[in-house]
Parts: sequence; structure tokens; C-alpha cells
Amino acid sequence: MKIVPVIKYKNMEESVLFYTQILDFELKYAITPLTFPVVNLIKEGSELQLSTLSGDSVFGIAINIYTQNVDALFQKYRERGLDTSQHMNSPVHQSPVDQDWGIREFYVTDPSGNTLRFGESILEK
Repeated sequence: MKIVPVIKYKNMEESVLFYTQILDFELKYAITPLTFPVVNLIKEGSELQLSTLSGDSVFGIAINIYTQNVDALFQKYRERGLDTSQHMNSPVHQSPVDQDWGIREFYVTDPSGNTLRFGESILEK
């Protein structure tokens, strides 16, 4: 079974640039015009769809993404232009944080208000 989240966006071109230029996703189908209402993105065996269709979802969902070395990943995203200034009161948006539930994580909120929660287990170390 494979699960592919569908995330709604206000501006497809802005969203594709954010996911590909800052977060390292790639277009699954290189010939996909940014005028299409749905665009598939892939990264390391994972896939998600960006959608401008009105019935797919609401803005502001959260997605957990489990990875390795969240500190290096956060630094990489910051070097690529990740802006955290809109979340100054949220420590987990400012840098990776060790959570009581055993995950070291940081959050990235995209231009449409969806939040990606990048985390790695600190219990297995």
C-alpha cells in the first residue's frame, strides 16, 4: 500500500518552486505544466500531490515526515532561503527541538499555510 497526501494550494507555481527549490522535491512527471490543477512531487521514495482543485482539502493541514539528521536538513533549508520570521513565537519553527514524545523535530510552513513536521527518533540513539 502506498499513501499519497493531496495538499491544496493557492498558487501552484509558488508552491512548486517552494517544494523543489527549498525542500528538494522533484516533479514526478517532468512535462507537467504548472497550469495543471494537480502536480505530483517525489522525494526519496515518497510522493505527494499539490492541488488547486477546490474540493480536495482545506488549507492548513499538517504532515509528519520522518527522516534522519534533522539538524543538517534544517540548516540546508535555511541556507536555501527558508523564512521562519512569520513564526517567531514557535521554537519548533526556529530550529529542531527534542520533544517529550521522543522525536527531534522542526516545522516548515509553506506559502499556503500547510505545515510539514520533519522529525527523527531520539529514542533509538
